[in-house]
Amino acid sequence: MPIPDYQTLMLPLLTHASDGTEQRFRDVVEALAQKFGLTSEERGELLPSGTAFLFDNRVGWARTYLKQAGLLSSSRRGYLKITDLGMAVLSKRPPRIDAKYLEQFDSFRAFKTRGADAPPSSKAVVRSGPPTSEIDLGTPEDRLAAAYQTLRRELEADLLDQVKASSPAFFERLVIDLLVAMGYGGSRQDAGRAIGKSGDGGIDGIIKEDKLGLDAIYVQAKRWESTVGRPEVQKFAGALQGHRAMKGVFITTSSYSREALEYVNVINAKIILIGGLELAALLIDHGVGVSTVGMYELKKVDADYFEGE
Repeated sequence: MPIPDYQTLMLPLLTHASDGTEQRFRDVVEALAQKFGLTSEERGELLPSGTAFLFDNRVGWARTYLKQAGLLSSSRRGYLKITDLGMAVLSKRPPRIDAKYLEQFDSFRAFKTRGADAPPSSKAVVRSGPPTSEIDLGTPEDRLAAAYQTLRRELEADLLDQVKASSPAFFERLVIDLLVAMGYGGSRQDAGRAIGKSGDGGIDGIIKEDKLGLDAIYVQAKRWESTVGRPEVQKFAGALQGHRAMKGVFITTSSYSREALEYVNVINAKIILIGGLELAALLIDHGVGVSTVGMYELKKVDADYFEGE
């Protein structure tokens, strides 16, 4: 039989997790391969890019979509567990779970539309995605762009999950690596000495704005799940005022309330608020915590070369 597509795998994957235990993803892949009776040749079939096994990749996409719909969760890297919502879905005995079925969940709809809000300068790390049957038909460039956005959203969500599951000390190092990669903080050693050493009235650290240290930027980093409200941001702004500082960066793994966003627009100090999704995008853009698994080079006819023909 042909290797099942990722949508066909969604219901069997959720059903396999229905015992409620935390399961290693690698073991789940093998169990599903046995369930579908895949031969060793089929298990060894690679993606066209040659970067991963085809079946493993499709199970991975099924897991991603179920996670984004809230039916699966992962408390640590390489593991998954069914959620209460996932159990509720299985209790209804759906004949099939696919992308269309998942559209009923707010978190999944937000996941699919999130790419429209990405910064124009965003660049994706390309991995193999869902079959092109899910992508609206259009020109080859349209299909490539749609696949690119799907891959980008999946990578951002996966990366943010990893960041949220990290320890406070690791999150601190990650913030340092990102700021240095963006050109702030001078050397990594300088930034490492500055971040996490202040703890003064809502300030986690002070870094150089440039390599010469002509100005300073004050940093607050919070690995939170709940929304950051105006009081926390206002406390940070007050700390800046106490230091006679005018520039600050507030970084969180969650998001900001509307009041917090409005507050930074009416104060004298320049405070940049970086939420979880933007943090993930910046990590990808600056190559922190990600690696390239494949590159696709597009070429066109060089008209200038044939000009003298």
